[in-house]
Amino acid sequence: MLAFPEILTSARFYLEIKLDGSTDSVDGIFMDCSGFQSSQDVIEISEVTPQLWGKNGDSKGRVIRTKLPGNSTYTNLTLRRGLTTSMTLWNWLDKVQSGQWADQRRDGSLVIYNQAGEEQFRFTFERAWPMRYKISDLDVKSGDFNIEEMEIVVESLKRSGVKPT
Repeated sequence: MLAFPEILTSARFYLEIKLDGSTDSVDGIFMDCSGFQSSQDVIEISEVTPQLWGKNGDSKGRVIRTKLPGNSTYTNLTLRRGLTTSMTLWNWLDKVQSGQWADQRRDGSLVIYNQAGEEQFRFTFERAWPMRYKISDLDVKSGDFNIEEMEIVVESLKRSGVKPT
C-alpha cells in the first residue's frame, strides 16, 4: 500500500530557542507564528552582442538580457502565545535594547508536529534577535487570555526534514 504524507495542521508546533542563562529545555511554546517568507533579489544584466539579426540580417548588436539570483531576504517572524510568567524572552529583548545585541543573536527552530506528537519538519533560523515585544491590553472584565507577542529578526530561514533522533 502506498503511504501518503500526512497533512500537517497548524495546531501542534512550538518554537525551540535556547538562550543564555536559561534552565529550560524550550524557551518558548507559541500558539501562532507568522512571517515565513523568503525572497531572492534579481540582478538583471544586459549585454550587446556582435550578432547580426533582423529581417535581412543586417542589424548589428543584439541586446541580450540575463537574470541572475541576487541576495536572499527573509521577513521577520512574529510569535504569539498566551502570556506566561516566564521572563526568558523579555530578558532577551532587554539585553538587546541595552546594547548587548551582538552577543544576543540566537539560532533556533520552529518545529511542526503531527497529531501523534511526532516531529514532521522544522524551520531553522540563524542569528535572530528580538525587535518588538507586545502584550495585549489587560481587561479584567474579559475572560480572554492575555497575548504575548514578539517579533524577531532572522538572517536566514531554512526548511528541513525530520530532525534525526
